[in-house]
Amino acid sequence: MEEKNQQLWQAVLGELELTLSKASFTTWLKNTFIVENEDGRVVIAVPNTFSQAWLKQKYHQHIYKIIQTNSKERIKEIVYKVQTLKGYKEQMEQAKKVVMDIKPSFQPSNSSASATARTFAINPRYTFSSFVVGKTNELAHAAAKSVADAPGKTYNPLFIYGGVGLGKTHLMHAIGNEVQKKNAASKIIYVTCEQFTNDFISSISTGKMDRFTQNYRSTDILMVDDIQFLTGKEGTQEAFFHTFNELHSNNKQIILSSDRPPKAIATLEDRLLTRFEWGMIADISQPDIETRKAILKSKCDEKNISLEDEIIHFITVNIQNNIRELEGALNKIVAYQQLNKMPLTLENIKKILFSLSTASRRSGGISPKQLIDAVCEFYELGQDEITGKSREKRLAFPRQIIMFLLREEVHYSYPTIGQELGGRDHTTAMHAYEKISRLLESDEKLRQDINLIKQKLYAA
Repeated sequence: MEEKNQQLWQAVLGELELTLSKASFTTWLKNTFIVENEDGRVVIAVPNTFSQAWLKQKYHQHIYKIIQTNSKERIKEIVYKVQTLKGYKEQMEQAKKVVMDIKPSFQPSNSSASATARTFAINPRYTFSSFVVGKTNELAHAAAKSVADAPGKTYNPLFIYGGVGLGKTHLMHAIGNEVQKKNAASKIIYVTCEQFTNDFISSISTGKMDRFTQNYRSTDILMVDDIQFLTGKEGTQEAFFHTFNELHSNNKQIILSSDRPPKAIATLEDRLLTRFEWGMIADISQPDIETRKAILKSKCDEKNISLEDEIIHFITVNIQNNIRELEGALNKIVAYQQLNKMPLTLENIKKILFSLSTASRRSGGISPKQLIDAVCEFYELGQDEITGKSREKRLAFPRQIIMFLLREEVHYSYPTIGQELGGRDHTTAMHAYEKISRLLESDEKLRQDINLIKQKLYAA
């Protein structure tokens, strides 16, 4: 049963990861798992009461739908229970002792050793041959190929930045696979910034800092994904600074990825900033339509599915943000086709992808009222309050978010936005859009809030 629960929850996490930002996914779904799944009742373990309340309030319906889709029996109830994985394993061990009355075969693994094992997990699917090159990623691709051909000798460090789902992680793994193919003895460490931080904290708490230092400073290639999460972590920045220096002085390759350029990473120490800028900084932006078509055709070949050119065109016109969304759309098409045995006509594709289609949303799929209602619900405000004349702070900021979203998602003109919000002047809408755009560059919580609002809006 435990294995089935794990498989079910991995399926849930896989679908959620396609729709959430990496920050939201990590914040709310890290260290969650299913502890019970019997008689239509599913109990999901969460690490704390805050996560418990958030999942219940913001993601419950989405989680319920995914579990029901992936479960053979009817799900009657989903409960969120505060429990750690360690506590759950201890309970299971106690149960084994009582039932079997023997020494348990399970022994908790050392956290540092476990973390070290994870660092070598290079995904064999991510290769240069499976990476589709276009105008928006050709510099990053060329730099990555150069690094793979001569690690530590060309661009060191290689710093790749860009939005979610655009191929940063793919290129990092491609470098790892290429280097391993040429020299199987190469030691390559791939970690997320969060894993690096957790390993550092664990090494301090267990008194095994020497093991941490030896592990990270003896590698031939160090790859750290989402390095922007070093922000605010002074101790981890200190540890990474010395690790960086040691590797760089020994001509060992360092590869970093981020959702923003080095200068835009808040509270990053100057000494790290200068080092991040020593080598090559390459950005990846949203792929153009030709690249999206090429990517989608490549994914179709991988999944052995054939789509007409007009369907390929429809999907790539409607899904523009990132590659992950394209793959998610294709996965949805494949799943519907297999479950319902439906022909893959353009009309059927439109029905399947309506919830994912950005263009559909912007061309009448979403009304200003729906958008305003979604923001009002999120901030627990009345629509009359938002469109009224009051300038209270509790109303002003949500009102600015509405103006931003009307501009960003519906493409309304500033005068029209002003009219929707109680007849306000167009300069007010302009100010709101510029303010929220500026805040989004550095305010992680605001990014999460707006992402949650969009999810609620587009799931409706």
